[in-house]
Amino acid sequence: MELPVWFEVGSFVVLGIILLMDLLLVVRRPHEPSMKEAGLWVAFYVALALVFAGAMFMFTGPEYGSQFVAGWVTEYSLSIDNLFVFIIIMARFSVPRKYQQEVLMVGIIIALILRGIFIMLGAIVIEQFSWVFYIFGAFLLWTAWKQAQDEGEDEEDKENALISKLRKVIPMSEKFDGGKLRTTVDGKKVFTPMVIVFITIGMTDLLFAVDSIPAIFGLTQSAFIVFTANIFALMGLRQLYFLLGGLMNRLIYLKHALSIILAFIGVKLILHAMHVNELPFINGGHHIEWAPEIPTYVSLAVIIGTIIIAVIASLVTSGAQQAKLDARLEEDARKSLSDVD
Repeated sequence: MELPVWFEVGSFVVLGIILLMDLLLVVRRPHEPSMKEAGLWVAFYVALALVFAGAMFMFTGPEYGSQFVAGWVTEYSLSIDNLFVFIIIMARFSVPRKYQQEVLMVGIIIALILRGIFIMLGAIVIEQFSWVFYIFGAFLLWTAWKQAQDEGEDEEDKENALISKLRKVIPMSEKFDGGKLRTTVDGKKVFTPMVIVFITIGMTDLLFAVDSIPAIFGLTQSAFIVFTANIFALMGLRQLYFLLGGLMNRLIYLKHALSIILAFIGVKLILHAMHVNELPFINGGHHIEWAPEIPTYVSLAVIIGTIIIAVIASLVTSGAQQAKLDARLEEDARKSLSDVD
């Protein structure tokens, strides 16, 4: 069953209008949203995704509807895990709280562009070369193992070295000038640290896309579903940043849950590659019929069940309740209070 063209076009038009309105709201009124405001916006975007899922079930059938829900939940979960990195970036560069919404919005736009390119390339490659599922599957298994190792500090050290080099190349002021990218210092036009923040956010999301795009292609081969699931996962992420804030490191089992999900999708991809195998040195180039195809509803149950268990376990574990905030997050909170004063 093909997705109706009118449904795809109409979806992109509506989503484009919503994103444009969101962008204009941020540009015209930069501020730090309250917990209530952030919570209402997150609830709105989640409800919007659920309404879209209902429309998918109604107009395209249960298979595509289930694929969208599974893809959206997976991408949203990966995005929530990535929020902690964004928090660290904001704290490290001392971005004023009232301009963090603008930075996050630019980051979301960069993410949509990069992921759009990745999705188009991925769809073309999958259409032409079925053996790429072997590569995607192996990559996700490796990513799952790396995620379980929790080597975040090493990545931060590499990022620091890169940022240090950029500072030497780009003439830059020491302080921010509101939300401006360029300012004047001693009569000379220079960039503000906001440029480095945008570059860092963009490069970080590029790394996230490399992990997440193969994962969702393991749940659906529809480029439309992959892209819309990414859009809905990214919409509301800006408000979720302010809603969760320092609570992110309380979810101590989220990384483990995501590693399990990525490993499951990796295995599913390899099994699918075996089922449609065309490589001459594997089974003589014939399909491996005994390799099972995992149904979408099973994938959906595994993904949602794993996340629910991880969240509940994190909330009831004494180690999570006693966890201390990262020192940089505490500094960010203090700067937030000083900005208000």
